Amino acid sequence: MTRSRLQPNSGAQGEYAGLLAIRGYHAARGESHRKVCLIPSSAHGTNPASAAMVGMEVVVVACDAGGNVDVGDLRKKAEAHAKDLAAIMITYPSTHGVFEEQIREICDIVHGHGGQVYLDGANLNAQVGLARPGDYGADVSHLNLHKTFCIPHGGGGPGMGPIGVKQHLALFLPGHPVTDGTTPHPVGPVSAAPFGSSSILTISYIYILMMGGEGLQRATEIAILNANYIGARLDAHFPVLYRNHNGRVAHECIIDPRPLKTTCGVTVDDIAKRLIDYGFHAPTMSFPVPGTLMIEPTESESKAELDRFCDAMIAIRKEIAEVEAGRFVIEASPLRHAPHTVHDIADDAWARVYGRAEGCFPDGVSRTDKYWCPVGRVDNVYGDRNLVCSCPPVSDYAQAAE
Repeated sequence: MTRSRLQPNSGAQGEYAGLLAIRGYHAARGESHRKVCLIPSSAHGTNPASAAMVGMEVVVVACDAGGNVDVGDLRKKAEAHAKDLAAIMITYPSTHGVFEEQIREICDIVHGHGGQVYLDGANLNAQVGLARPGDYGADVSHLNLHKTFCIPHGGGGPGMGPIGVKQHLALFLPGHPVTDGTTPHPVGPVSAAPFGSSSILTISYIYILMMGGEGLQRATEIAILNANYIGARLDAHFPVLYRNHNGRVAHECIIDPRPLKTTCGVTVDDIAKRLIDYGFHAPTMSFPVPGTLMIEPTESESKAELDRFCDAMIAIRKEIAEVEAGRFVIEASPLRHAPHTVHDIADDAWARVYGRAEGCFPDGVSRTDKYWCPVGRVDNVYGDRNLVCSCPPVSDYAQAAE
């Protein structure tokens, strides 16, 4: 039997609430010293942050060459911290884009040393209708409604991150003075709203009603199919970094252009910026593996749109081949100058070694239906590392008041 709580207002709050439930469970058993949280190196960055917020000590578990959790390393660290082991935070399928084939063994190892299993629900859209987390060993999980059940993603909210737990953790779900009255509760509220963002929950509720059980499972299958289709089309041009023993990925795939930086100076930034000229926002860049692109098409993209994206990536690889062949050095190429703007195409002083059309209308891009990026190439790293305040000085406010 499982219980759930709709109170957490984001996935991050859901992580926090789930770990609080685990801490409460251990404390009620007289084992409040259990504070070690095992986290695979493939995890989302929010995982160690949430563990630290609830007072846990993070111990990182290595991954193997296939992107899976290194079970040997997990076993060693679970044994070393057996007395103080609180939990493992596991993402299934992993952020490396593979289903952990030893997920049951991973859960059994942690349980065998007195820990609990926290399942990061970020990739639930690859499980719905196909897997039952409680059966393979999860004790608590948050559900990312923004990826799996149709609510908006990002932009500052409102969001939702409900959690579900097995019966032995039910008492330690987040409470609230409004819903719990005067009854003492081991875990206080994690949100000011007793039931979370109820207006947002209606979106997921209606989506579930409209899809039905068969539709939800079909969406999961299509998400996995789409990722494997992209992986299959791009692998000859940009190798897929991780696969299972069948050569398949889960609902996302990581392509690896890192060797190109050594051979011809092309970086993942060049590819990401050039995609803008083709009308695409770049996939997740440099996470979870620096220098790579993680592509997660989800179930909502049509085959035509998947092909348009793959065609753009293949066209970019052909442009890279021209750099490799010596037509021009990377610093002078369309890749390094991307994205191209309207100002570029109207520049009277155009002095680049490639033509305006080649830069602004790359292969396969329509001249009548073209997205124009308003800003040209910027140095992302410099901007991230150097804070520049654009606020007016206080003296301006003083003068205005006078």
